[in-house]
Order: sequence, then structure tokens, then C-alpha cells
Amino acid sequence: MTKDNRLYYKYSDYLRNKYGEKVYKLPINLDLTCPNRDGCVGLEGCIFCSEVGTGFESLSNKLSVSSQIEKNMLYIEKKYKAQKFIAYFQNFTNTYMPIKEFEKAVIDSINNRIVEIAISTRPDCISDSYLEVLKKIEKDYNVNISIELGLQSVNYHTLNKINRGHSLAEYIDAVLRIKRYDFDICTHMILNLPWDDMTDVIESAKILSVLDINQIKLHSLYIAKNTSLADLYNKELISLASKEDYIDRVITFLEYIDKNIAIQRLVSRAPAEETLFCNWNTSWWKIKDEIEIKMEEKSSYQGKQCNYKNGSAISHIK
Repeated sequence: MTKDNRLYYKYSDYLRNKYGEKVYKLPINLDLTCPNRDGCVGLEGCIFCSEVGTGFESLSNKLSVSSQIEKNMLYIEKKYKAQKFIAYFQNFTNTYMPIKEFEKAVIDSINNRIVEIAISTRPDCISDSYLEVLKKIEKDYNVNISIELGLQSVNYHTLNKINRGHSLAEYIDAVLRIKRYDFDICTHMILNLPWDDMTDVIESAKILSVLDINQIKLHSLYIAKNTSLADLYNKELISLASKEDYIDRVITFLEYIDKNIAIQRLVSRAPAEETLFCNWNTSWWKIKDEIEIKMEEKSSYQGKQCNYKNGSAISHIK
């Protein structure tokens, strides 16, 4: 076990360490799309992405940004007695819009209880001009900025299969650019894509670790209705990993991830009425519990196998 006796570095602990108390995310849903939906790099979008994207729990994008913040804040405050919040631009590609509109949307999300703004986007939609705008907002409004990048896999064959419209190179470029502005980076990964195996899981952990990513959000693959992935599933053209295999992949991933990277999530969440398959008909929190129980049984912990950095092949030479 690690020196502070934790199985893995939970995002909730990361936020508590940073802000001194529990902090809650408020999802924001903008009326926008992605470059692999409108013809810029593709038309059909990622094969797993539904027409509503991933914002199943978001309010209508017809509401203003400030209205969405206020409504979500009232609900979370009443339910959890929350005092500090993160404005989370969650759905689709939030830097895929004119820069002035982007700037206004971000500023409209700020009030005196917003301590951070999280921008979810694609690696090929990160540029210095948008990062400059965010840096100015961070300075002018005294609010932290974080960027969430969808990657899903480090295997370029898999990236082609899922129609991401970008490769690993664009992701690395985005990370290096974001780091110049000193923003936190969260990377989204799907560990049980049908074309990936345990070798890909380990390599993804290594790449994210050596790039010094701040946070990671793990997703278990679900199959949303009316998607290209749903067509493959219905035609029995893909094989899905078992729940036990997914648990093993998560544990292995955590062992190879640097212990200082916070883990936002271990399992996806999606409404049953919107999906053909999700989490092996098991509640996400039960799978999370199974992961943690198995880690304890195996004496496993985050970073246990993170021994590959800083010239590992010569570490024995004195």
C-alpha cells in the first residue's frame, strides 16, 4: 500500500486538498457540435457517441449558461450543503466555437462560488489562441482553469475504429500546449474498447504518467441507442469484455499510473432507457466496490508498477 494507505488517489481528495472542502461539478450544456460531426474531419462522430453526446444529466442547452449554473447550484447546494463549485463545460467539444462566443460563455459561468472552470474538449480543438483567452480569464477573475481531453485509447488502430478523427499525436500536442499555461489536465479513457487488450491498457497508463497528467476519468464502455456502435452490437460484430475483465483492466491501469494522478471516475454512468448495454446490468457503484475489494485482496494500489520512468534500465547502476 502507498505511504498514505490509499488504494488510489480519489478526485474528491484531490479537490479537498486543493480547496479545503468538498467541491461539486455543475454541468453546462452548450448548443454546439464536434468537428467529426459537421464534416471538418468527419460526419458520423465517434461510434459510441449519441445525438445528445454524453450530457445525459445536463440541463437543456436552450437555457443560458448563467441559468444552468444557478439551477444546478441550487439543487446541489440543497442536497449536499455545498459551498464551492466547478463550472463544467461538459458536452461535445467546448472549444469548437468562435473564440469570442467561447470567451463569453466561460465568463458567464463565473460567480463568487465558482472556484474552477473545467473545459471538456478534443485534442485537435486545442490552440494557443483559446488557451490565451482562458489564461486571461483565470487572471482577471481569480478562478482556476482545467482542461478535460477525450482520448479513449492510445492505440491508433482503435482510434480509427472508433472514428475519433485524430491520432495520439494531436493529444500529445494538446497536452504540451496546455502545460505551457499551467492548467490542470484530465484525460478520459475507455479501458474496454473491443479492439484494445491489456497491453494497450498498460501502455495508456505509461503514456499518461510520463506526460504528468493531473487527473484521469475512466469509462466503462456503454452502448448508446442509435449509434454506429449500436449497429455493430446488434449485428454481433463486436465482442464485449466481461465485467471481471474490466475490473482487471482497471486494477492493472491503476497499478501502472503514477500515484500523484487523481482518478475522477472508475466506471461510466448512463441511463438504461438510452442504452442497449451498460455496466453488465450492474450499478456503477457496485462495480466500483468490487474493484476496491479486489485491490485490497491483491494488495494492489495505484503506482505499484510505476517503475518505468527516469531511465529505468540503468537504475541498478551506481
